[in-house]
This record gives sequence, C-alpha cells and structure tokens, in this order.
Amino acid sequence: MPRSAALDQPDLELPGPWSHRYVSANGARFHVCESLPEERSTPPPLVVLLHGFPEFWWAWRHQLPALAAAGYHAVAMDLRGYGASDKTPRGYDPTTLSADVSGVIRSMGSRSAILVGHGWGGFVAWASATQRPDCVGGLAAVAAPHPRVLTAARGWLPPRRSARHLLAMQLPWLPERQIARGSYVAKHLSAWAAPGGQFPTREESLRYRTALAQWPSPHCALEYHRWLFRSRFRADGLAFARAMRRQVAVPVLQIAGADDPAHPSNDDDASICYVNGPYEARSIAGAGHFPHEERPQEFNRVLLGWLSERAPAG
Repeated sequence: MPRSAALDQPDLELPGPWSHRYVSANGARFHVCESLPEERSTPPPLVVLLHGFPEFWWAWRHQLPALAAAGYHAVAMDLRGYGASDKTPRGYDPTTLSADVSGVIRSMGSRSAILVGHGWGGFVAWASATQRPDCVGGLAAVAAPHPRVLTAARGWLPPRRSARHLLAMQLPWLPERQIARGSYVAKHLSAWAAPGGQFPTREESLRYRTALAQWPSPHCALEYHRWLFRSRFRADGLAFARAMRRQVAVPVLQIAGADDPAHPSNDDDASICYVNGPYEARSIAGAGHFPHEERPQEFNRVLLGWLSERAPAG
C-alpha cells in the first residue's frame, strides 16, 4: 500500500491562511491545501494549482490567499509522489497524472476547474486540457511550453539547460542520492532563477530540500523525467504524442520569466499552434523559471487579470 504521508510528514502541513485536506482520486490519496473566499452566496470558481520540480504545494503560498481574496476557491495539490501525497510505485506518466488531476477536481465537488501549472505541473495541465477537456475550463501554463514543443528534437541538445537537466536524471540512483543528501535542490533553484534576485532564500531552499528528501520522494520525482525521456520510442509515449496533436479548445495563458534559462521565449510562440481558443502570452521581467515565487505580486496581477476576464468570480 502507498505510504500515508499524513502520519509520516506532518511538517508539510504548514500553517497559513489556508486549510489542509486529503482526498481520494484515481486510486491514490492526495494532499491539497485550499483557500476559500470569506463570503460567498454561490460556489466560487475552482482554481487548481499544480507545482513543478523540485517543489510541492507550498510553491503557491503567495497565490492561495490572493486568489481567495479575489473570490476564487484556490486549491494547491501535491502531485503524485510529492509532498504529502501518496508515493506509488507507478503512475508517473501524463495520462495517469491527468486522471489524478481530474479526480481531485471531482473530489473537491466541482465538474471542472481552471488549471494553473508550473514546470512539470504545467506539462500535466496541458495534458489534462487535451485528455480530460470536460474537467478543464481554462489553462495558465507557467514556464511550461506545450508538451510537443518541449519534446521537439531540438529540445534535447545542449546548450539547452533543460535538456542537460533531463539527461542527467536518467542515471540510475545517483540523482536520487544527490537530491536526498546534498545541496542539489538549492543549487537547482538558484541556477534556474533570475540572477541577482531574492529567490531562493535559505529558508525556501531548506523547505524544498526537506520535503523532497523524504524517501521515496526523490525517486518518484525523477520518474516524471525518466518517463519523458524513455517513452519517446515506446508505444505509450507515441500514443501520448499523437493525442497531444489535438488542439486545446479552452482559454490559455502562458506566463514566462523573461530570464528563464530553461525555456526561451520562442517556446511560447510555438505553443500557440496547439491552441484553438483565446490565447495570451505574458513575460515577467526580472524573473527566471519560477515567476510565481520570484515576482509574486506581478505574477498575481497577471493571473488575476486573466481570470477576471475568463472566469470572473461571483
């Protein structure tokens, strides 16, 4: 049976203007952190926040209260294998992960939600919008080009930092040991953030390292990277690539850090080819790969402005 993180990892239920829950979805149990508007006469629009590597729900600590104050039901979930969610031996392919997200949406009492996904969370959000369109009312992809853009042949070659990062994750067990024992997480966050910024602080690096170091989280997190690389010529990977040719029919917002070393700005330009709906791309100056943490006020302004037009709160 998957490990129950509610008992093993109480330090991940960090206090704040939010509450913690555990919900069942797609054969696993997921930890979610939610913020609700104080006054509401009707159910507020649901916004589900999906973190990237090497983070967990806490990555959205700046967005949860801001979304609730604007009238939204904000839910940040720990993805499968991360944080306080179940650490299953399998299920790190995008089809399963999309089913996780749609299951959590329904467990929260909603039929659909706006998805906001960063990095790997953005990858899953794109997949969900394509494979589970009935559950997705809109998509905000943060530092996350469309999966077919990400896996284009040019994306695997140096000097693309994302390609070198992905290739390094394919080694057996060494990456797990680096994550669990060393300063890998702090170095990764610093290297992918904009130079000269305030992120990450020592506390932020330590928080993420502590969360990811709890076994088997390092192995689970790396399974995302390993599936992406190893599936390219397998039946499941080819089937996913074919499915992702379908255009996304919901409104899409792409938010990128102007100084993101992992994804150049033309990745966003290429992603529009896979969108058959309202599309907007915004760049945040002075931010790298983590704009929601590096420039949270500017990020919130962009996100809430887009939401007010696409999913206005009551």
